[in-house]
Amino acid sequence: MIPPIAAEPIAYLGSFPITNALVNAWIAVVFFVVACWFLKRRITAGLPGKFQNFAEAVVEFFLGYVDQVTHDRARSKRFLPLVGSFFIFILFSNWLGQLPGTGSITVTALVHGSIEKVPLLRPAASDLNLTLAMALLSVIVSHLLGIITIGFFKHWNRFFAVGNIINGFKKGGINIMVGLIEAMVGLIEFSAEIAKVLSLSLRLFGNIFAGEVLITVLYSLVAFILPLPFMGLELIVGVVQAMVFAMLSLVYLTILTEKPHGSEAEHKQDEIGEAHGTGHLHDRHPSLA
Repeated sequence: MIPPIAAEPIAYLGSFPITNALVNAWIAVVFFVVACWFLKRRITAGLPGKFQNFAEAVVEFFLGYVDQVTHDRARSKRFLPLVGSFFIFILFSNWLGQLPGTGSITVTALVHGSIEKVPLLRPAASDLNLTLAMALLSVIVSHLLGIITIGFFKHWNRFFAVGNIINGFKKGGINIMVGLIEAMVGLIEFSAEIAKVLSLSLRLFGNIFAGEVLITVLYSLVAFILPLPFMGLELIVGVVQAMVFAMLSLVYLTILTEKPHGSEAEHKQDEIGEAHGTGHLHDRHPSLA
């Protein structure tokens, strides 16, 4: 039986449905909470143990990759908790979906008003609700950090260039047309932020759900040997999809926390102008403004 697109509810907490994909996500979360608790207890100021050495090596490995994008160790340390959590959670939940019992162990549950047997476990990323939530978190956090880093108005000026639009209408003439064009470009830029959410969520969901369908169909045809190569391929897909989601999130964070192009150069020009008593070209020749 081909799994449905929507995750199946296996129980209800009041009116809140507990789906089989949510159970998979909870298993991943509980695993990492226990692992972090154990690591915190084993951290020592002296000679670290094997588990601590492994954890520190993983962190340094991730920091090295993040540095290649940010080129700034301070920002790398700032972004790593979110980006690293995305990567590890997606990877672990994808691999968890390849364990025996996922899709084969069933429970009796109420689905759309009828009693049916549904799988107890389902890969977490095969639920569009989860991938959409993670994509929203990635984009929203990138904007929040952008506002915190460069300021509210400078951040949104990337998209709408409000100051340029207002100046265009004040000056009149051709500047009005330029202001209208910049307003339309701002709307396009803002729609691109919505496209980020859709691309991040649908890419991850589509690849993981397609792999689940493929394995299910193969198991229905031949239960032994034949599905093994495809299960190995799914392990590779799990790594690739986790890396793609994490790296795209990192790129969004890096771009939106950088100063707008040209602002640093203009600031240096102001300093040079003040040092030589010349100021801006517009200050020296108001007619050119």
